[in-house]
Formats: sequence, structure tokens, C-alpha cells
Amino acid sequence: MNTWQYFCNHYFRFSSIGLSIDVSKIKGFDNMMTKIRYDPIREAMVNLENGSIANRDENRMVGHYWLRNPSIAPSSEIKTAIVELWRDLDRFVQRIHSGDIQGQNGKFKNALCIGIGGSALGPQLAYRALSRGSADKMALFFIDNTDPEGIDLVLAQLNGKLGETLVIVTSKSGETAETRNGMLEVTRAYEAAGLDFNRHAVAITCENSQLDQLAKHKDWLKRFPMWDWVGGRTSIASVVGLLPMALQGVDYKQFLDGMCSIDSLTRDFDANNPAFLLTIAWCAATDGTGRRAMVILPYKDRLSLLGNFLQQLIMESIGKKFDHFKCLVEQGLTVYGNKGSTDQHAYMQQLLEGINNAFVTFIEVLTDRDGTSMWIEKDVTTGDYLEGFLLGTRQALYENRRESVTITIDRVDAYYLGVLIGLYERTVGFYTSIIHINAYHQPGVEAGKKAANNILALQKSVLQYLRENAQQSFSAEALSNAVGKGDTEIETIFKLLEHLAANHRVKRIPSRPWQQNTYQYLN
Repeated sequence: MNTWQYFCNHYFRFSSIGLSIDVSKIKGFDNMMTKIRYDPIREAMVNLENGSIANRDENRMVGHYWLRNPSIAPSSEIKTAIVELWRDLDRFVQRIHSGDIQGQNGKFKNALCIGIGGSALGPQLAYRALSRGSADKMALFFIDNTDPEGIDLVLAQLNGKLGETLVIVTSKSGETAETRNGMLEVTRAYEAAGLDFNRHAVAITCENSQLDQLAKHKDWLKRFPMWDWVGGRTSIASVVGLLPMALQGVDYKQFLDGMCSIDSLTRDFDANNPAFLLTIAWCAATDGTGRRAMVILPYKDRLSLLGNFLQQLIMESIGKKFDHFKCLVEQGLTVYGNKGSTDQHAYMQQLLEGINNAFVTFIEVLTDRDGTSMWIEKDVTTGDYLEGFLLGTRQALYENRRESVTITIDRVDAYYLGVLIGLYERTVGFYTSIIHINAYHQPGVEAGKKAANNILALQKSVLQYLRENAQQSFSAEALSNAVGKGDTEIETIFKLLEHLAANHRVKRIPSRPWQQNTYQYLN
């Protein structure tokens, strides 16, 4: 079979949604296609959409597919809740845009989103992808970490503007430490500016959570519901993603239409199922074991945050220690990437000639910009150069026996962003069905949170002991013994003491060797 014919057999165009997938550069695709059975994947998909308990650790359904198509929800209560949320969201945003609801200094011009993980990555991706610059109805800002300097940088951009800034605090449980910390820092900033934070605040959280109760008690502007059947990494189609989009001025219904279109197309298992094709490509490129990483290279600045978003969606879903049968598998699929052609000047050298431990997914966008482009040289525009870099890199990888997938969309807008995200959501579901793991729980994330809480509790003990014995100085080893940890926590206590000395009323007294440094609380 000649090269062109092979390409034709492995290039799939889905004209109804303006999407193409090219798997011609995945060597084992055909062989893998013959090995995969459809029925278990279809059964898992049907069970998920019908409302089976998908997250058994938390005994809950996983219903992100209902968010864009309430008609398939398993109960009338859920259908009604979704539709009513859309109406409530529309009414609220219209009142914000019209100035019917205002901040203390006038009409809201900005929105500050405080959240982390799925509560931030989706809205950030959408804002970057869909912004029209000065034509946006509101500018969006994000606090997505508990880094004090990061918070300061965001607040500096809003200096003098807090009175016309709406603050959206998003936390499903209402107990997420990073989000709580950001909220407290922003509350203090409003107080320092002589403003009432509560008159600018909106909560997105589960009913009766700590955040919900706080927002109700403090009479915040609005409380929007999150549902326990929506996971953070699939929450962009919920109010978590839709409210920032709507405030920005995006028609979020087009975004939902894009997701709904790809959902419908991926319910049949044949050559017209793009998610199944992408799943086979992943299995062929990684042997279904994650032996290769996946590099996401969107050749479009608007999609520069797509890799960040997909890291959570894919790695939190696939990175699991045990399979359905309780067997140790330590599954995963490492995702990294930024954008083309920027990354051709970063890690492309290794992808081309170094260790063969990754495959590339190119995201190709056909439309360069609204309007015409100037000629940079005869018959060539800046967009032509970008396409040339994509095709050249793709060819160079192939010639070096490196594998790649190319996903092509017509343009970047709300609809196509929905198509892209919906495609990856479905592919993750299919892939995890094949490798027999649960995509919809994340015990490792909770373990990390518990460990962090234990360390903070240890810091409090250390600081309290230093405060009570402020006339003396102690080494890390002495402090570990003093707070009852013996030899088990000396390393952690040393790291805590170094941080305390840089930020709190704790003095480091240097010694040689450095292990003998002592630390004293300063009254």
C-alpha cells in the first residue's frame, strides 16, 4: 500500500462537527484495533450515562454528560436542576452586565475567580481561548494557589478596582485549603480598601457546605450549586466553567452544543467514533501501560493552556495504583506540553533524537485569524509559517520513527472548544475501560491533602514549643524530641524551621556543620 493510500485509510474526517483525526503516524494502530473489544467499553459508557455508581469510594454517580444534555439524566430532579441553573445563571449575568447588580464603586468590570484544580483550570483555559480582548464584557483574573506572592501579583492588577470586581469563590466541599486561603487574603484586601467583601462575593459550592453556610450567613450576592455527581476535572460544563464564560460575554450554549455534538458522535462504535479512534492510538502508542508520555502541542496561542487542563483530566483519571480487580498495576499516562511552535525551541530536540519515551498530539487549527493576513514574503503569511512548522515537525518526527496523532479543528471558538474537551473526556472514559481502572476517583489526591494537614499540625506544635521557650534556641533534632517525634520527623522539622525563619518570628542561629543550626522564637 502506498503512502498516500495508507494516509487516506487512517485520516478520519467528521464533517458534521468540523473535526479530523489523523492516526497514520501511530505504528501499531491497525494491530491494536483488532485486539480491542467494543462491548465492555460500550457497557461502561452506557452505565455511566444511565447513572450507575461510578465513584465507589464516595458512593456517587458521575454525570458530566448530563450537564450539556439534561434529557439523558437519570432522574427528572436532575434534569430540572440543570435547566433551572441555566436560567438562574442567565438572569444573574444579565443583571451584572446591565448594572442592576453593582459593586460599591459602580458597575462590575472585572471578575476574580478563586479556586484550584478543576475549579480553575477549565475557566482559565476558556478565558484564554475565547477572549476578544477589549471586546470582552468583563475581564477575568484568577487566584489558583496559596502562594502569597502569586496572590499579591493578582491583587496588584486589581489595585483601585476592587469596588468594581466580582469575586467568585469555587469549592465543592467548601473546605479546600488553597481556596479558603485565597478568599481570606482577598477579604483582607477588600477591608484594607474600605470595601465590604460580602457585597462583591459569589459562591459556587455544594448545598450546606461550609462555604455555602458562610455565603448565606454573610449575605453574599449569590450562591450557585455544585452537585456531588460532578467531578472537578469534568466541571467545566457546570456553573464552574459557564459562569466565568457568561460574565466574559461568551455564549456558553455554543460551548455546550460542541460538547453535546461530540458526545452524540461517540456513542456508536465504528469508524465514525473519534474518541474510540483516539483511544486505540493511545493504547498503541503506550501499550496500554503508559510507557510513553503524551506531549500536547496545540499550534494556536489561544490553546496554550490546553496541556495544563489535560494534565489534570488525564493524569488524575488514569494515574491509579490498582485496577478493578484490586491488582497492583500503577497505571498512568504522563501529559505535558505548551504550544507550537514555541516548544520547537524547547524540548523538540529530545523528542526528535533523544530517548523515545513520548508521542506527540498535534492540535491543528485551520483558520488563522478573523480577516486576512499580510504577506510576510511572497505567497506566505505568519499563519502559513505556523502551519509549516507543524507539518515540518510532524514529518521530522515520522522520519525519526517517532509517533504522533494530529487532531484538526476548523477554528477556535466556544463550539470547537467544547468539541475538543468533550473528545478528551470521552477518550479518557474509553481508555480506562480498556485498562480496567476507575477514572472517576482520586485517592492519591486525598492522601496528599491529609499529609499536608499533618505537616501543618506539626508546624503548630514546633512553633508553640519555641514560643513557650523563647529564651532558648533548639536544633531540629532537639525540637523533634521535644514535641514527641523522636527521630522520625527531624528532616521535616528542619524544613519547617528554615521556612519559619524566613517568614515568621523565628531566628536561625548558624552553626558548623549546618545540621547544628539552632532556632529561637523572637518575642
